[in-house]
Amino acid sequence: MTAVRPGAAPADPVGASCPYAGGDPAGPAPATAYAEYARMDDLLALQHPQTGAATEPGFIIMSQVMELLFELLRTEFTTCRDRLAADDVDGALWTLRRSARVQQVALSSWDFFSAMTPGEFAEFRDVLGSASGFQSASYRRLEFLLGNKNPGMVEPHRHASSHGPVRRQLSEPSLYDAALALLHRRGLPVPDAVLTRPPEEPYTPDSGVEGAWRTVYADPARYRDLHLLGEALTDAAESFARWRYTHLAVVQRVLGGKPGTGGTDGVAWLDRISGHRFFPELWSVRSVL
Repeated sequence: MTAVRPGAAPADPVGASCPYAGGDPAGPAPATAYAEYARMDDLLALQHPQTGAATEPGFIIMSQVMELLFELLRTEFTTCRDRLAADDVDGALWTLRRSARVQQVALSSWDFFSAMTPGEFAEFRDVLGSASGFQSASYRRLEFLLGNKNPGMVEPHRHASSHGPVRRQLSEPSLYDAALALLHRRGLPVPDAVLTRPPEEPYTPDSGVEGAWRTVYADPARYRDLHLLGEALTDAAESFARWRYTHLAVVQRVLGGKPGTGGTDGVAWLDRISGHRFFPELWSVRSVL
């Protein structure tokens, strides 16, 4: 054992092992610095409160966090769609497992907003003007990707740089389109009219699709991977439903019955959309099993 000189500071095993401890401060920076790799300086320069309200910085930051989560979910669900198109069900299931964690973070993000009192929100609400989460391009692309197609929802982006990406997302096959095409390739009776539907058209629930899922759920041992896929997609749809309902509850708490930002009718509008479910036959099939 090495003796420690009286009065000397004990060795710091953590600091000694840190590659950034000591050394020449004028020496070269690491090849891929953390802040440079993730563009942290740019990210932290994007908050510009317009009032002195104590809660406005948090509102901006958490809104930006939510937007980043939408983009991450779109990336993950796109990967899942492409895995299904390549008949890689295991890869799709692993991606859905990962995306479920992201959805949990998105749901918990509402906790900050629900802690804001009506008076605190009123201190800066006027500076939002016509701004609304309704105008989020990442959210709209995510809705389209999951199958909630509505050509009219491209219109709010017509004068924005996001118009092209949103319009292209509308025209791409959805995650559910890829799942139904997979069922068809496996020999399940998905109707041709569903498979050949123009991808930009709104999806209409179909009894034939429900029948295909019923076949899967009636024999989970035979269709094990498809059964797991059905449950994983239902998990994703349920998490999204919880996210929407929590959004509704937070707005009720903070705004009451006031009109929403961006021209919506606030709680009434959120109440209407909270009943929507992605992958509708995966919900209706449970009534006939």
